[in-house]
Amino acid sequence: MTSLLQPPTRSSVEVSADLRHRRPLVLVATLGGVLAAVLPLLVCLAAGVVGWFLTEDGAFGAPRDALRVGATGWLMAHGSGVTVRGTAVTVVPLGLTLVCLWALWRIGNRVGDSISGHGPDADRISDGERDWTVPAAAGLFTVGYAVAVAVTGSLAATPGTGLGVSRATTWGFLMALVVGGTGIAVGSGRAAIWVAWLPPTLRAALRTTRAVLVGWLLVGAIALVAAFVVDATTAANVLSQLHTDAGESTLYAGVTAGVLPNATAFAGSYLLGPGFTVGIDTLVSPGAVVLGPLPMFPLLAALPDAGNGPAWAPWLLLLAPLTAFLAVARVQRRHPALRWEEGVVRGLTGGVGAGILFGIVAGISGGAAGPGRMADVHAHALDVTLHAVVSFGLGGLLAGLAMTWWQRRRYLPAP
Repeated sequence: MTSLLQPPTRSSVEVSADLRHRRPLVLVATLGGVLAAVLPLLVCLAAGVVGWFLTEDGAFGAPRDALRVGATGWLMAHGSGVTVRGTAVTVVPLGLTLVCLWALWRIGNRVGDSISGHGPDADRISDGERDWTVPAAAGLFTVGYAVAVAVTGSLAATPGTGLGVSRATTWGFLMALVVGGTGIAVGSGRAAIWVAWLPPTLRAALRTTRAVLVGWLLVGAIALVAAFVVDATTAANVLSQLHTDAGESTLYAGVTAGVLPNATAFAGSYLLGPGFTVGIDTLVSPGAVVLGPLPMFPLLAALPDAGNGPAWAPWLLLLAPLTAFLAVARVQRRHPALRWEEGVVRGLTGGVGAGILFGIVAGISGGAAGPGRMADVHAHALDVTLHAVVSFGLGGLLAGLAMTWWQRRRYLPAP
């Protein structure tokens, strides 16, 4: 009879699952930030050593020099830049930056899952109780990542090379706080609770902003590939003049992959109208192309020929509003809007937000790429932002109105 009064015992599986979500917050978050920095760093160090062996079988320099090159590339992905013999190279290899952001997101998500059992539950949060689990974990995660960047910068710096360690640390801090912190919030389940408090129109506008931005980056990537394929023989001639073997060609391919997102942003800037520069006193835009002597880099074969643009080039400016129109229509088809003001806010806010974000991407894609004329390689960020805001905003507004009209006819009863 007394056995019936005993409380039910939890199974070992339930206890193990509960402990898995209640790991020490300070330890897990701090080590997670360090691990998110170390994993991409190890990849860059390995790439540096492989590149050293591929270049004349490692006949020049020493392994520590190869490791230092790999660490410098990782730091440049955090915006450090490098100065060699008085020549500054400040272009950020956004391909490596994306790898670092992916590691921050994935590990941040795992950290969030590991500490999800800390703090109040959903009912207590709904009652207004404050939950400091995610802010505390994100802060420790960010500190661990920033410290790893600072330590790596101090070890990789030499008297002959100037590294912007403080700038890289600042970039690392912001990257870990925004991307890693978001991953922790999603992994812990808190993000779902917070997002539920946002107005539905705002959630739809954020969804639309992402769709427009991703769509335009895809259009830029397609334009870049098409331009490169058209002039692929020029790239082959460049490689032949460099007399590269298989190993050195592999190195060129790796460097090209590191700056492909930069080139994609430049292609998007070209399609918007303002264009970009590839050296001092140069311009690459649909209306006119002014070029000078260029370094022998195969990716530059995608540049159009110098002179006035072709007669059909102005029609390229229609791609931006068309892309925004299709992206907004696709999102609103999945999430209908039956009120006119909601359709307008979704389309217009999504387009304007995507234009601002693309302007930021275009702004950080350029920088100094070498000595002399190559000290000025950048997109015209302000003009690009203005054109993107107008084009995406117009396309999004028209799509919002058109889809609202169509959905009102389809879903609302006839009078």
